[in-house]
Amino acid sequence: MFATATAWLECHVESINAINVFPVPDGDTGTNMYLTMRSTLEEAYRVDDDGVGAMLAAMSKGALMGARGNSGVILSQIIRGLACAAEERQHLDARGLAAGLVKAADTAYKAVSQPVEGTILTVMREAAAAAQGEAQRDGQDILAVVASATEAAREAVAKTPTLLPVLAEAGVVDAGGQGLYVMLEGFLRYLKGGEETPAGPLAAPEAIGHDWLMVTSQMHRVGDSLYGYCTEFLVCGHNLRSDDIERRMLELGDSVLVVGDESLLRVHVHTDDPGAAMSYCTAIGFISQVKVDNIQAQAEQFLAFHERQQVAAPPVDIATVAVVAGEGMERLFRSMGATAIVEGGPTMNPSARQLLEAIEQCPADRVVLLPNDKNIVMAAGQALSMTPKEVRLVKTTSVPQGVAALLAFSPTEDLEANVEAMEEARAGVRTVEVTRAIRTTSIGGLRIREGQCIAVVDGELRVARKTSEAAVKVALGHLPMEEVSLLTLYYGADTREAEARALAGELRRRHPQCDVEVVYGGQPHYYYIVSAE
Repeated sequence: MFATATAWLECHVESINAINVFPVPDGDTGTNMYLTMRSTLEEAYRVDDDGVGAMLAAMSKGALMGARGNSGVILSQIIRGLACAAEERQHLDARGLAAGLVKAADTAYKAVSQPVEGTILTVMREAAAAAQGEAQRDGQDILAVVASATEAAREAVAKTPTLLPVLAEAGVVDAGGQGLYVMLEGFLRYLKGGEETPAGPLAAPEAIGHDWLMVTSQMHRVGDSLYGYCTEFLVCGHNLRSDDIERRMLELGDSVLVVGDESLLRVHVHTDDPGAAMSYCTAIGFISQVKVDNIQAQAEQFLAFHERQQVAAPPVDIATVAVVAGEGMERLFRSMGATAIVEGGPTMNPSARQLLEAIEQCPADRVVLLPNDKNIVMAAGQALSMTPKEVRLVKTTSVPQGVAALLAFSPTEDLEANVEAMEEARAGVRTVEVTRAIRTTSIGGLRIREGQCIAVVDGELRVARKTSEAAVKVALGHLPMEEVSLLTLYYGADTREAEARALAGELRRRHPQCDVEVVYGGQPHYYYIVSAE
């Protein structure tokens, strides 16, 4: 039933991503939910015990370890609630499933510190209530219980714009709620037809998993490359032509692999121009899970890894783990003394498993974790609960906050003093992030056209302009610039250094009281990330 729901969810990833406007319009809710479910199923397939309790316990572990983004973490808690209700059971009847859905809703609500109505939480609660009501009327018909839950979810999704004004303004329903409805619809499809794979363009999950492993293996059996960057990402869309994408990637580099189907493709290429590779694919679909590594650095890291197996890393009293995207950002954080780096950020949220692995590999029993993105905070909290180490979370919601927090770290102070100093430092930083709109919409009274450069100020969408430089200049007008003494421009993979330095010069003229620094971040998708201190 879950395998069918996951396959059905995969068929709808692009459409769910396309309506993702809350909490931020980053277009990754469908992807995050699907990747979370992939991890859920992978763990389930390893279980020898067919009992429902053991199966759901394994699925709960897989969901927790593989959760991506806020929607993925909440989904992992829904599965955890089901697992708790089925603990030690061999079978689950209609009443048991209904009770599990109620427990799932309760667990999901408790996982969120400030629950918002009109989201996946509302949809889950309404679906559970309908299932419970049906079970009380006729506790023998599991199909009727799932049908009632699915219909209630459909109605709840339709009502989400009445509960959350940002959805009504954008003219969409909640993406997370829609994703949950799609999964319940997948449950129903399986129970009605007995088919594990629904009608759709995608292969069964176990076949995808096998192909995925083969491709991953091939990616790491490549020869010497003439090109500088190992570039990987997912492309989601309609009627994607893998031959066309492969042909374009071969023009840009070598070691090319393009695998998947018409709606979801994984692309791998060694190239000197990662931006061109990503730009080509964004013209025909949505890209996610972007990963760009310096090939020479990869080789050095590979060698260093094997050296570390023989020579233990020098111990430190307190380690620091930071989540960053972009080679420049990684270099910056390492230069400031970060013990471990986890690749991730907007559109590429690391799982709780990845964060946990970084924490466990640190040569210290006390660790400070910097998520550097608000969509990673929940997964970071999950990682903290899964390690015996003493870990503190400094809730940095942007890279500039992470930089300020790490600069405030002192290896001579104790853990609590460091956390206090780092929290104070991050609170003194304002952030502007400039990217490109992927759809025409209206958010917060701001009309946005597809292709415009948009600026997010401290997590709120404030500006839409023709160029990224114009967006930065206007966005700074939303900050109390008379109080700002230092501006730092972190320019991304798709921005030329000359453009960034020209912008810095103009900002110095506009704001003579400010020192303006330019730093190469290399971050994907975001032309500029601006720190105002």
